[in-house]
Amino acid sequence: MPQHIARTERQLGAILRRARKQAGLTQSALGKNIHLRQGTVSRLEAGAPAVQLHTLMEALAALDLELVVRPRSKASAADIESAF
Repeated sequence: MPQHIARTERQLGAILRRARKQAGLTQSALGKNIHLRQGTVSRLEAGAPAVQLHTLMEALAALDLELVVRPRSKASAADIESAF
């Protein structure tokens, strides 16, 4: 999977949704892998506020993804949003 930039919860959720679909998993199947309800996976993919960091990290691991922190790029929010 190519690298993607997320600056909002919604953008991160879209990245997770895309990775889940590329892995051929339903929300229920992903949830089962990490002991979460389908509704929790749905909220995570929707960028809902107040998702626990542990939940995010478990979902990333289940999708064979990792979080990388780096200096912020100079791309505008509109440039990044157009990727979604």
